[in-house]
Amino acid sequence: MPFSHWRKHAIIGVLFLLAVLFASSCSQKQASAPPPPMEVGFVTVQPERVVLTTELPGRTAAYLVAEIRPQVNGIIKSRHFQEGAFIKAGELLYQIDPGPYEAAHNQAKAALATSQADLATAEANVPALRARVERYTGLVKINAVGQQEFDDASASLRQAEAAVQARKAAVEASRAALDNARINLSYTPIKAPISGRIGRSNITVGALATAYQPTALAMIQQLDPIYVDVVQSNADLLRLRNNIESGRFAKGSQGKVKLLLEDGTTYPIPGTLEFRDVTVDPTTGSVSLRLIFPNPKQLLLPGVFVRAVVEEGVREQAMLAPQEAVTRDPSGTPFVLVVGGDNKVERRTLEVERTIGNRWLVTKGLNAGDRLIVEGVGKVRPGMAVRAVPAGKPTASVLTPGKENHV
Repeated sequence: MPFSHWRKHAIIGVLFLLAVLFASSCSQKQASAPPPPMEVGFVTVQPERVVLTTELPGRTAAYLVAEIRPQVNGIIKSRHFQEGAFIKAGELLYQIDPGPYEAAHNQAKAALATSQADLATAEANVPALRARVERYTGLVKINAVGQQEFDDASASLRQAEAAVQARKAAVEASRAALDNARINLSYTPIKAPISGRIGRSNITVGALATAYQPTALAMIQQLDPIYVDVVQSNADLLRLRNNIESGRFAKGSQGKVKLLLEDGTTYPIPGTLEFRDVTVDPTTGSVSLRLIFPNPKQLLLPGVFVRAVVEEGVREQAMLAPQEAVTRDPSGTPFVLVVGGDNKVERRTLEVERTIGNRWLVTKGLNAGDRLIVEGVGKVRPGMAVRAVPAGKPTASVLTPGKENHV
C-alpha cells in the first residue's frame, strides 16, 4: 500500500476518534446539567374592602291578618265584595239580616221609655210625703197629731223613696238592654277592620252565620309592607357580636338586608331588621329574626320561600385567597404555597373564616404582596426553586441545551 494512501486512512481514523470523544464529552455535560426550575402560576394578594353577608332561608308573612267572623247569629243577606280585591278599612263585607235585631232594639227603646215614666211618677209622690212627715213631726210633739198618724206618714215616705230607687234601677237596666240591642244591631253589617287583600269567601248568601264561629267568613291580609321570618344559629349570632365588639367591622355598617326570590333574582327594594327573638330554640340552637320589606307592587305574597341576605358588616382590610390555592393537611389545617423573594416555595399555615364566592377569607397567615401559587400546586414542595409567572398567562418555552426548540 502506498504511504500516501495509508496516511490518508490514518488521518480519517484520528478524526473519527476525535469526533466520538467530543460527542461523548457533550453527552456527559448534558446529562450532568441541572434540570430547569419548575414553572408555576401565581396571584398576588392585596387587602381589599369586603362586605360580609349571611344568607338565611325564610318565608314571607303578611304584615297584618284579620279573620272575619260574625259577632251575632243570623242569615247572610248579602255580600258586598269581590274575592281577591283590595279592601279598605271600614268597607262593608257582609250584611246579616237585621230584622230581629231591629225589633229587639225597638223593644228595648220602648222599655226604657216606660221605665223613665214610672220613675217620674214615683219621684213626683216623694215631695208631698216628705212635707207631710215634716209637718207631723212638730205636731206630734204637742199632741196635736196622734203618734199613729205620724208613723203612717213616715212609712209612706220610705215606701215612696224605695219605689224611686227601684224605678231608677229599672231605668238603668232598660238603658243597658237598649245599648246591648244597639250593639247587636250594629254587628249585622260586617265591615273590614283593616285595609288589605281579601281572600275567598267561605260562606254564601242565605247561609246561617254563628257568632264567633271557628271558621272565618273570609280573611284580609295587609301585604305592604310584608314580613320575612328567618332563623339564625346562635353561634353565628355570637360570632357577629364578637366581630362588632372587636372592631373588625366598620361601625354603622350592619342591618341592611336584601332578598333573593325563588327564581334566584334579587328583590329590588332593600329591607330592615325589625325584630330578633330573645329565646334560643333548644332543639335547633337557632334564634328567630323578623325582617320587614316594602311591597308596593305586592310582588311578595305570604308563604313564599325566600333567602334573606343580611349584611353583617364591612371588613376594610380583608385578605382573600383563591380556593384553588388553599390545601389542607391530614389534620385539616389549611395552608398555601407562596413564592418567596428568592423564587423558592414557602409553606404558610392559614386561619380562615368563611368562603366569599370562590375565595377564602383569611384572618391569619397572609401578608400584602404575597405571591400565592394557584397553578402547579401539586408539582412543587417547600424549598424548591421555581419559575413564577402570573396565573392565566401563556407559559414561555424553556430552552433545553443540546436540543432544537421550535416556537
